[in-house]
Amino acid sequence: MKTLFFGMLLVLVFVVPLPTMAGVNVNVGIALPPPIVVQAPPAVVAIPDAPGVYVAPSVSVDLFFWNGWWWRPWGGHWYRSHYYDHGWAYYGHGVPRFYSHVNPGWRGYYSSRNWNGRPWNYKTIPHQQFVHGHYGHYRG
Repeated sequence: MKTLFFGMLLVLVFVVPLPTMAGVNVNVGIALPPPIVVQAPPAVVAIPDAPGVYVAPSVSVDLFFWNGWWWRPWGGHWYRSHYYDHGWAYYGHGVPRFYSHVNPGWRGYYSSRNWNGRPWNYKTIPHQQFVHGHYGHYRG
């Protein structure tokens, strides 16, 4: 009798978990950055010494425009979108090429209107003008 009981218990241990295990789904992915919340579409400024690179200084996170895409670093990764405020997709090729030309002190230079010791008389480009102009071949 004990042998029959232990035999049935052994069968249950091996049979019952199988359907349970079949329902397990493992997803590995990279979280997308949160949307950028702004009151109005951001104006941009061309970054000196970084051809074709624009930045939105009024946005609290680093938000760049280059080569037809909006770019932003987040969580140690880079993301890009055709829209400045949503639609972010993981960029799996490391740091975008343009970023090597971006001075990490750009925000301070923007505030002081001084780029590496020389006056920086930047022109703020309103979003509507940026969209309808030919800046960076914007497609948004």
